[in-house]
Amino acid sequence: MQVYRNIKTYPLRYADFDFKDDFRLSSLLALTQESACASADELGFGYSVLKPKRLGFLVTQTYAKLLRPVSLGSTLTVETWPLPPRHVIFERDYRVDDEKGPVALLASRWCLASLDTFSLCLPEALGDAHANCPYRDEHAVEVPAGKIPRLEEHAPLIRTATVELSRTDHYLHANNAEYADFFLDCFTQEELEKMQISAFRIAYIRQMKTGEQVSYFRVDGDGESTLEARTKEGVAARMQLFFSKR
Repeated sequence: MQVYRNIKTYPLRYADFDFKDDFRLSSLLALTQESACASADELGFGYSVLKPKRLGFLVTQTYAKLLRPVSLGSTLTVETWPLPPRHVIFERDYRVDDEKGPVALLASRWCLASLDTFSLCLPEALGDAHANCPYRDEHAVEVPAGKIPRLEEHAPLIRTATVELSRTDHYLHANNAEYADFFLDCFTQEELEKMQISAFRIAYIRQMKTGEQVSYFRVDGDGESTLEARTKEGVAARMQLFFSKR
């Protein structure tokens, strides 16, 4: 029996690369988001189907293992599939290849929520699309155990910023791909020049809405950095970056 997969190919733009000619983490997240949406559309629970029902998928966690650098001029192929839901937890994994082979493996967790009350919904809310979905019980990558560590209340404050309307999506909160840029802006150019990111994970805890003031904190460890975004409502997101030598 053939397993389900959605495969989509993306030519990369100059804008997808940073000042070091490294592939932007935000561009990687944007491509996987695009593939997730395309897959949901063809499986019958995409945005156009859920919007009239006042339902929406919200990402809660993402982990990415970066296997090797992506070059300017490359074309990336993203393969994605949904895993069997567990109560209110929906999972989706990804494999990303360029012309030479694998470059990244990703795993994500999502929740299905009412857009009116933001209460979580069970898979049955999707109706026949859930009942007939060809879920694939296969992980692309092993996710590190445990949660991203919490930072102490008095962790070093790196910067503050406002969530601008240009960074938000149709739910009027910061799009999940933008968080990578938000957190990487907590490093200087000199620090980023010395980094080779080998993996990262993001926990999306609370929506960051248009106009909100966000404070960013950072603590460095041995070969890793942990960052936290806080609004007046509390912790909104955390990111953990893992480094290898350039």
